[in-house]
Amino acid sequence: MDIISQLQEQVNTIASLAFNTFGTLQRDSPPVRLSPNYPEPPANPTEDAENFAEHAKLVSAALVKAAKQFDALVAALPLAEGGEEAQLKRIAELQAENDAVGQELQRQLEAAEKELKEVRELFSQAADNCLNLKKPD
Repeated sequence: MDIISQLQEQVNTIASLAFNTFGTLQRDSPPVRLSPNYPEPPANPTEDAENFAEHAKLVSAALVKAAKQFDALVAALPLAEGGEEAQLKRIAELQAENDAVGQELQRQLEAAEKELKEVRELFSQAADNCLNLKKPD
């Protein structure tokens, strides 16, 4: 897999982890009083605060690990040499090479289609000759 695909995959991983983390935190977080004007929220006796804190640490560690992997992939990208002008020149060279290869492929395709047409004509003639050799019943 090339480096760009790996970067895209890592971004998807980070987005998935973030989405799941925020959803889990929203679902499992204990209630908090927003203002002294509001009453104290009822405690949820079935909720395990230590388990929630441990889960938050695990998912945050996974997010940090994914971000570090992304940074490592970015660091592995090749540096652009020569600036923008050199890159544009290289793009023009590659485009010219691509055009030349495309023209050669087009010529080969046309030659193959011509040869196919000739083979079909010869096959048709051979089939006609075979049918003409049979005596009618």
